[in-house]
Parts: sequence; structure tokens; C-alpha cells
Amino acid sequence: MTRRILLWLAPLTFLGLLFFYPFFRILAFGLNLGTVKADNLQLVFHVLLFTFYQAFLSTLLTLLIGLPCAYLFARFDFHGKSLLRALTTVPFMLPTVVVAAGFNALLGPRGWINIALANLFNGLTHSSTSFSPIPFVGTLGAILIAHVFYNTTIVIRLVSNALSGLDPKLEHAARSLGADNRRVGWHVTLPLLRPSILAASLLVFLFDFASFGVILLLGGPTFATLEVEIYIQALQMLNLPLAALLAFIQLLCTLIFSILYTRLATHVAVQSAPRQAYPHHPRTIREKIFVFAFFVFLFAFFVLPMLSLPLRSVSSLDVVRGGGTPFHYSLTSDYYSELFINRRDSLFYVPPIQAALNSLGYAGATVILSLLLGFPAASALARPGRLEKFLDPILILPLGASAVTLALGFIIAFGRLLISPWVVPLAHTLVALPFVIRTLQPAIASIPERLRQAAASLGASPFRVWQNVDWPILRRATLNAATFAFTISLGEFGATLLLARPDYPTIPIAIYRFLSQPGALNYGQAMAMATLLMALTTAGILLIEKQRLPGTENFF
Repeated sequence: MTRRILLWLAPLTFLGLLFFYPFFRILAFGLNLGTVKADNLQLVFHVLLFTFYQAFLSTLLTLLIGLPCAYLFARFDFHGKSLLRALTTVPFMLPTVVVAAGFNALLGPRGWINIALANLFNGLTHSSTSFSPIPFVGTLGAILIAHVFYNTTIVIRLVSNALSGLDPKLEHAARSLGADNRRVGWHVTLPLLRPSILAASLLVFLFDFASFGVILLLGGPTFATLEVEIYIQALQMLNLPLAALLAFIQLLCTLIFSILYTRLATHVAVQSAPRQAYPHHPRTIREKIFVFAFFVFLFAFFVLPMLSLPLRSVSSLDVVRGGGTPFHYSLTSDYYSELFINRRDSLFYVPPIQAALNSLGYAGATVILSLLLGFPAASALARPGRLEKFLDPILILPLGASAVTLALGFIIAFGRLLISPWVVPLAHTLVALPFVIRTLQPAIASIPERLRQAAASLGASPFRVWQNVDWPILRRATLNAATFAFTISLGEFGATLLLARPDYPTIPIAIYRFLSQPGALNYGQAMAMATLLMALTTAGILLIEKQRLPGTENFF
């Protein structure tokens, strides 16, 4: 028992000081309505209403696209299926600023589609550069499309797993009794899939409800949700009581949604279907058209924004005065070389390459802290007792609170201590720690105790036992966990935006600054930095997928 308490000492102390203490400070501020002006309560109501509204629309659109895609992956086998499934998974782990920059490069005012339309229509009419591009950035549609881009994989994974596990004999029996495809789907398949669909819908709604980066970067302050309004009130308006009230409401809603999802998830059971039943190659013309149409749609939807980003980072656009096409573009490497130059000789200028070094330093510190805290907790959970069954859900609580709310808790609880550069990796560790523990736990549990006992009986010291027995088994899981922590820290945006010192920005913060400033050079540098961040994150994702162990396939 003493050993178990020692294993839990560091993780629980960390969570107590950096999560629960700031959490209760937010509660104290948020429940003190006397410090909040009455006219601000109307603002709270409108922000809460819009948060629910955009989350509902985003969830509905995600289901409209995700359910047919789940059917595609569960029922059909076709060339490129594995690649397409991977492409639908990558966006979920990409940093917010990368996705925002990708859609900006594709559909923004300087995006490829608007450039093509401007050149086409002005070339046909021989007019000047008066062509108005398609409005995208700063619209509700941009928010909804980005949310669908992020969360479609949730519906695909949960529903396709459930659909592929259904016993086909049930459908065959219904058809033998005279039911057509529509009635089989409505009266047999849909009731069996209802728990999975509801669980996926609730999880998507939860992510959309707590969305921050997408709203801020693609929607702007006009479309303020609870998360964005917390940021505005805390950093721009300096109204911490109102920000705390909003954070308390956000935490309460998130807790309710998390409890509902946990209850639904317990009813989602995947059964094994006969291998010869599904999936199968499309046979009829209708099936072939369905597979081809959705293959092209998914490939374009998930590839074009991310392909537009690196292409835009090496393209220089010049406005052509007079007749003909309004834009002329050429290949250039200037945007990358400008990352190292301070053109204005500003004393407050932080070179983008320094921001990259800051991100790498924060990510390295996050990896070290996450592993130091994750190994003891995962070791205790590997052979759980009553204490572990009680403490296990507590470790997941930081995932239920948004990064912006965590950062606000730091601001309220620690105040002047935030000048320390260690604050950012501590906040990143809070977010990464549950993933690290969930990655290490099954690997530690798989170590046979008899091997340790055999090595000890042959005279091996505890260190030699760990070196020759434990480490060969834990090596892949440790690399996987470290990559998780590194990738999460590298792309974290919400907490960093509130906590990072102005002279210690990260890559996402630098991208946000460049996108917020006018000028082709700033835009090009944002594309260049987003491309570098996308490359680093994608490399981490591929490494995680390559090293993934049984028991770590699904974090939903």
C-alpha cells in the first residue's frame, strides 16, 4: 500500500496544485455574481446561445457527411481505403492554426480558389481588379466547415466500427420476410446503431462546444463563443470576474456533456461479424457510383486545404494593373528566408525562428514532465486496486476542461508567478498527461511478472531487471507517449495564447500574429510557419501510428 501511495504522490500533487486549485479559484470568482454587472448577464446569455447554436449546426453537418462515410468504410473494400482512412484521421490531431491557415490558403481572400476565380472572371470581362472574391474568413460557414473537417473522423470511427460489427444474419432475415433496403435500414440497422450514433454526436458536440482556435482564427470576435469571450474578457477587457463566470458555465456544460457521453459509451458494444460478410467490393452500378463519389469528395475535402498550405508558402502573388488577369504568381522561397530577418529593426521583434525554438523547448519540457508523472501513474493503474479505480477518472478531468479555461485558472490562481517561462510547459503537461498515461498503461500491464521474478532469482539487481526485462517491452510505448506529448505541446494554441509571455511566443502564436496583420509578406510568413508546423505534426502522427500498440487505438 505504501508503494502505491508513493506512485500516486507526484501525479496527484501535480493535479492538485495545477488543476484543482485553479479550478476552485474559478468557481469562487464565477459564483460571486456581485462582482459582475447586471448588463453583462445579457452578454453571457447571447454568447451561450450562439455557442449552442454553432455546435448544433456543426454536429448536424458532421453527421450528414460522417454517416455515409462510416457506411463506406464499414461495408465496402476498395483501392486506397487505408490511405483514405488515414487522411480522415490526420485533421483531428492537427493544430488549430494549421487547419485555419490551410483553409485560408484555399478559400481566403488570397486563397487559391479566389485567385483562380479572380483571374477567370477578370480575364473574361477584361475588367480591372474589381472582382470580389468569395467571402469565407469571418463567416459562420468557415467555422462550420472547419469543425466538419476536424470531427468527421469521430463519426467514421465510432459508427463504422459498430456497423462493421453487426451480425448480417439480422438483415438477411428481415429481407427474407419481405423488407426492402429502406425498411431494413430503418427498422433493423438504425436501432442497433443508435447508441454509437448518439455517442459520436455527443462527442462531436462537446468538441464543437469547446472550440476556440477555429472560432478565433476563421470566425473572428463577431462570432464569439464561450471560449472566445473568455479570452476577450480576460486579456483584452481585463474583466476577470466575468471571464470566470463564463468559464464556470463552460465547465458546467462540459461536465454534463462528459457524463452523458460516458453513460452512452458504456452501451456501445461492437460484436464480431463473420469475415465473409463485410466488407466487399462494390458490385452494382449504384454501389460503384456511391464509392467513387465519396472517395473523390473525401480526398478533395481532406487533401486540398492541407495541400494548398505548402503551395501557398512558396508562391508570390503580384497584382497586375490594367487589363487581363489581376494576379500573377511565381515560385519563391522569400517567405522562408524572411523568417530569419527583422526588417523593421524593432526592439520588441521576436524572430519566427526564435518562436520555433521556443516551441521546441516547451515541447521538450512537456515530454520530460509528462513521462516523469505518467510512468508512476501508469504503473499503479497497470494492476489496479480500489484506490486506482477511484483515481483513474480523476486523471481524465483535465481533458474535460478547455485549454482556455485551464489558462484562466492559472491567471486567477497564480497571478505574478505567470512571468516564469515554465508556466507554458506546465499547462501543456496538463493536457498531454492523460494521453501519456493511457499509452504507457497497457504496455506496463503486459510485462509478465514471472520474467521479473526469474531475473531477480538469478541475481539481477532491480536496475538490471528494469534494463533487461521492462525496458525492451516499454521502449515502443515510451516513444509513442513522448511523441504524443511533443505533438500536443507543439500545436497547443488556446492556453499558450493566454499564458505565453510576449517575448516568448510559440509557432502557433507567431502564425496567429502574422495572420492578424495586413500585407502579403506577413501572410506568406504565416503560410511558411504553418507549413513547418504541419510537417512536424504530421511526422509525429505518422510515428504514433507506426508505433501504436494494442489497447491504444482509440482515445475517444
